[in-house]
Amino acid sequence: MMKVLVQEHDFNITAEIAGLIGKRTDIGGIVTFTGLVRDFHGSHKIQKMTLEHFPGMAEKQLEAICKTAQERWPLLGGTVIHRYGQLFPGDQIVLVITLSAHREAAFEAASFIMDWLKTDAPFWKKEETLSGAHWVDAKDADTLKTKKWQK
Repeated sequence: MMKVLVQEHDFNITAEIAGLIGKRTDIGGIVTFTGLVRDFHGSHKIQKMTLEHFPGMAEKQLEAICKTAQERWPLLGGTVIHRYGQLFPGDQIVLVITLSAHREAAFEAASFIMDWLKTDAPFWKKEETLSGAHWVDAKDADTLKTKKWQK
């Protein structure tokens, strides 16, 4: 089972992993990805980022992405946490954890989840720089990454 959370407050990676593992001994691989706020975008220095989402829809889309991952790989569990609100350089934005008996499935599923999250989850980023604030457009490169997962 995969846990999906959309929240304003920060998360603790160690606690999230410990909560998934417990006393289990069937897990052979744990893959984690943590996305952080960078202090730059292109040539612009980022002061702050505001992440907005469509409540309810964001969770449903993340759950659908996780469900697809569970159908494609033999996952033993996992977690996806995506934050919203005001974030600053160095802050954690997103956490993806996948568990499997074998590392390959855990790696591939985590990559799949992140690729689809970047293109299909209803989140919007506004970056504030010294020259003003602007909304971040979707990247063609992110959409291209999802092509490798299409059957």
